[in-house]
This record gives sequence, structure tokens and C-alpha cells, in this order.
Amino acid sequence: MNEEMQYNPVPFNPRAIAAEKCAADREFKIVYDALEDEFVALAALLEARTAAGLTQKEVAKRMGVSQPVLARIESSLGKKNHSPSLDTLRRYAKACGMKLVIQMVKSNKDDLPIL
Repeated sequence: MNEEMQYNPVPFNPRAIAAEKCAADREFKIVYDALEDEFVALAALLEARTAAGLTQKEVAKRMGVSQPVLARIESSLGKKNHSPSLDTLRRYAKACGMKLVIQMVKSNKDDLPIL
């Protein structure tokens, strides 16, 4: 392969980009921080599936849904318009050989809404 056709990926660090934007734009930070729960929930789903060594298709089969439905479940956590039900999250956890646990932790003063 010649140098012109050599694979040269562009570095991309979404966390660093988000941190920069949060530091520079207060409105962006407020909106970004409001999505924290969704980011944490999505990460938990993906970590559970990865830890179980399963593909979306395998988890979907265990849940009794199609792979595109499972993809929508995972992607819906990044959107405020529709979130999976507790029953769906329980079924997802069970399909990954896990149990759903919901936990609340004391909030930091900075996490409280601005009134």
C-alpha cells in the first residue's frame, strides 16, 4: 500500500470536546449536564452487554424482541422524548445475566436546578 492510501485515523475525543464546550458556553453546560442521567444509563446498558459478551442481536433474542428494537432501546436513552420502561430495563438486565438496581445518591449543590 502506498503512503497516499495509508489509513490515518483522525483523533476524536468527545469527552474533551464536551469539556471544552462546557467551559466556554454556560448554556451548553446546563443542557449537557441535564443529559448526565441518560449518558450514565446508556453506558450501564452497553457495559452490561459487553460484560456478558453479547451482541445486540443476542440480547434482543433473549428479550424476545428484534435487533432493531433493541438498538432503539439503547439509542432512546440519549433522547428525552422516550425512555425505556423499568420492565424493559429489567428484561435487558436479565438477558445479560444481571439484575437491575436503581440507586439515588446525594446531589452536589452544583447539580441543583437554577430557579
